This record gives sequence, structure tokens and C-alpha cells, in this order.
Amino acid sequence: MTKPIQPKPVVVTAGEPAGIGPELCLSLANTAFFDRLLVVADPVTLRARAKLTGSAVRIREYSDSRAFPNDFREGELLVIAQALPKPRVCGRPDTANASALLNGLKLGVAGCLAGEYAALVTAPLQKSVINDAGIAFSGHTEFLAELTGSETPVMLLVGKSMRVALASTHMPLREVPDYLTRERLTRVIEVLLGDLTRVFGIARPSVIVCGLNPHAGEGGHLGSEDASVIAPVVMQFRKRGFDIRGPVPADTAFTPAAGPCDAIVAMYHDQGLPVLKYASFGTAVNVTLGLPIIRTSVDHGTALDIAGRGTADSGSIIAAVALALQLAGQ
Repeated sequence: MTKPIQPKPVVVTAGEPAGIGPELCLSLANTAFFDRLLVVADPVTLRARAKLTGSAVRIREYSDSRAFPNDFREGELLVIAQALPKPRVCGRPDTANASALLNGLKLGVAGCLAGEYAALVTAPLQKSVINDAGIAFSGHTEFLAELTGSETPVMLLVGKSMRVALASTHMPLREVPDYLTRERLTRVIEVLLGDLTRVFGIARPSVIVCGLNPHAGEGGHLGSEDASVIAPVVMQFRKRGFDIRGPVPADTAFTPAAGPCDAIVAMYHDQGLPVLKYASFGTAVNVTLGLPIIRTSVDHGTALDIAGRGTADSGSIIAAVALALQLAGQ
């Protein structure tokens, strides 16, 4: 079956080559949107992984995204070659590949900024290996913000029945209270409200803001941050006419008792994401708000322990591509 490809494809970065990223990318060749994708990856790695896992996907190297081949068919994966300096061994990342992997991300971002690609989708990277290579890297969210000159990137996880935004992302828990100033929380909520309207098309978004401490501070007996930081910020937005509630105790915010909303703001990574992943694991999508480009990603890590077995669940990367295409259409 031959289908015309859209002028501006979604670009996908294959992530850590020793993890399941290559397998996830191979799975995209047999989806309904196979003809709207370009994958930035090492072709040698992809072919080796296809052979190892028994995949019949054909790897087709490509260098000019402005002129797609007219005989592009389902079961083929169009690949922009990003060669890696070290052999690829499943489950064993190599620090020598770190720079090449980040260069692949830079290529994807540059293409999106130039209007060549409609959106960026990323497979997971192994943060520890990049840091072990001497490169400061706390995650895609922060790296993409730096590349695009974005002041306040916001990590939003989109699941089947909820959206969860994070006021802080990849940092030690002991640093979170000092990080969450009124100014920081205000910027996060402004980005969230703006992109819920601009990107997701929600005219008047409704947002619940979690408390930081148990019981949202219990009137100051369990911490002062809820009353001194979170409550005043929420009140500012309410005075401006926004539909926003908080601070709501986190053990209530995710229950029907809190009422319906378009998004929940969690104060830290493991306050909000365990709930969303429990409800939507395998189909949840990570979206970076506050960027001048559309970026989505999977809701899981590199899964080094199962790389090469052919058992990786591709549900999240398929959902990430589908959501990227949807958001790009808006």
C-alpha cells in the first residue's frame, strides 16, 4: 500500500541504543502514520535490532526531508542516519555515544524550529550514561528548553483520563520546597494555562493545584509552604478570572471528590506521576509545554533489562506520535 506523505513529518529520535528505543522505532513502520515519520537513528543499530527481534521492517536511509520518495511503503522506516562511534550492545550503554545522541536531538530541534518538521517525538535516553560522559544532563525537558531558549519548560503527562503538570521536575526531593517560590509557581501555571488553550484548544481550562505537604499543610502544622506560597499564587489567578483551585491535598486532588478539571499541577515528580502512570501506563504521553515547538515522548525509561528481547510495549511511543500529529494539526 502506497500513501502520500505529509509535507512536514514528525521527527522521532531513537533514544538510548542499548535500550528499547530502537525496537520502539521499528514498531512505528507498521502503524497508520508510517508515512508521516522520520527517525533520527544509527541505521546499523536499527538493522541489527530488527534481525535480533525478528522484525521484517526495512530501513531506508534518507537525507532530504523536503522531497520524500513516492514509493515509500508500509513496513519501511525512513531514517536520517546518526552514526554511533561504539558497538551497540543490548543492556550495556556506552558513554562514547553520548555526544552523538545529543546531536541527534539537536538535529530534530533545529528542523522543528526551521519549520521542516511538524513536531518532535523522543524515545528515552539513559541520563546516567550521559552524565558519566562528563555532559551535564538532567533530562530531555531541560535540554530542549536550553536548545530553544525557553525560560520555563513545563512537563505535562497526558493519560487516558487526566493531565498532570509538574511544578518541579528532575531534582532531589530535599530541594523542592526552596525551589518552589511564588515566582516559579506563577510561571509554571501561566505556561500550563496558556498551552492548554493554545496547543490543546481548551478555551477556558480548569486546573487543580496540589498542596506540597500532607493535608496541604494542615493549617501550618505540617509545613508553611502551602499557605505562604501556593495559596497566594492560586488566589492571584482566581482574581484574574481563571478557573483554578488549590492548594488541594494531593491525596484528594486525584479523586472524584476534587471535581472535574483539565489538568492537575503536582508540586514534584513523584507526587503526580505515580497516579497517572497507574491509571494509564503504556499509553501515557509526556508533553513539554512552554517550547516554541511541539514535543512529545514516552512515559517510561530505557528498559535496559529487556532490550533486544522483542517484548517491549510500543503503546506509549505510538500514543506519543499520534498526539504529536494531533497537536500539530491544531
